[in-house]
Amino acid sequence: MSSLYSLAILGSPTDGQLAGLETHISSLLKPFSLRLQHEVAWVVPPNQFKPKQQQASAAVYFGGPAVDVGQVARLLDLGIPVIPVASEARRVAEEIPDVLRSINCLLYSEGGIERVATALLECVGLLPRQRRIFVSYRRGEAREAALQLFDALSSRLFDVFLDTHGIPPAEDFQAMLWHRLCDCDVLLMLDTPGYFESRWTSAEFGRALAKGISVLRVGWPDSTPSSRTATASRAELLESEIDASSGRISDAAIERICAQLEAVRSQSHAVRTVNLVSNIRNAVELIGGRFIGVGPCNRVHLQLPGDRQVVVHPAVGVPTSTTLHEASGLLSDDPTAIVFDHVGLHPTWLDHLDWLGKHIKSVRCIKASDAGWEFADWEAKK
Repeated sequence: MSSLYSLAILGSPTDGQLAGLETHISSLLKPFSLRLQHEVAWVVPPNQFKPKQQQASAAVYFGGPAVDVGQVARLLDLGIPVIPVASEARRVAEEIPDVLRSINCLLYSEGGIERVATALLECVGLLPRQRRIFVSYRRGEAREAALQLFDALSSRLFDVFLDTHGIPPAEDFQAMLWHRLCDCDVLLMLDTPGYFESRWTSAEFGRALAKGISVLRVGWPDSTPSSRTATASRAELLESEIDASSGRISDAAIERICAQLEAVRSQSHAVRTVNLVSNIRNAVELIGGRFIGVGPCNRVHLQLPGDRQVVVHPAVGVPTSTTLHEASGLLSDDPTAIVFDHVGLHPTWLDHLDWLGKHIKSVRCIKASDAGWEFADWEAKK
């Protein structure tokens, strides 16, 4: 089988960085049922990195003594993403060549090998570029910690939803809250003693599970874990890590939570993608069609009854006009559809998607629950 994706390592990585990157990427690929050096080509170090046109490809450049800068320029000319990585901010000028200076640089001192790995998978479409976190907490028990995490995660380029910051005036508060929950990668649960005594935090937790969203439980020292959190990832706080007077969390604990969130986010997106692809497969097979397989960027290839072939873009979270634009740009002669889970999305957003669908004829938007129904009558709605 030829590779679906191609990743290359350029520059001057250390042996430890190479080994760590290979191990971490392999673990991130596992939930997708993809393997490094099989479905995902792993080119280290490349004399000439020449990925096929139909492969989603990306490279990372570890700053250091210069390598073949001409190869870097060639990759940029071909439109292949190259991620510059410097050891720290003050060394960018000496470690990153001029050809990469205009590209936003990752700092190894801020996120380490884990952030480099997720950035590579974002560039080839296996992970979303938006890193969305929903903070679920009881205001009377964890307000200061929630605000502190909002600032810390935002500074690390996470898109963080906090109820006091994320809903404009005059909006339907609950409808918008559920909409934002549906679009997040991870529910960050601040599990204080009264967390499940609140109707709203209890509902946030339950609805995250219903949508297949992973949960990272940050447990307070005086909180006994509920049996409901048995499947959640855990980051337990020590008594010494919480300031009793202010309610703030120590910097070391913040760093630990942020690092764990990155791993949980990757797993969450992979699980939701696999579940959505499975639903699409079941729907087409139920009506007598055939599931051909999954191609680059998780695009699903189907054969409908009557031999019509369709390419499906499974949209995890909330689809946007950008999603339609990306799907309409597929290099395929086959008709294209976006399949998404509509449950919990804001009614006005669903109306907006219907409006887009009427005006963009090259892509059809289909609710996951209606997939079999819509595929069965595809021709009538061309």
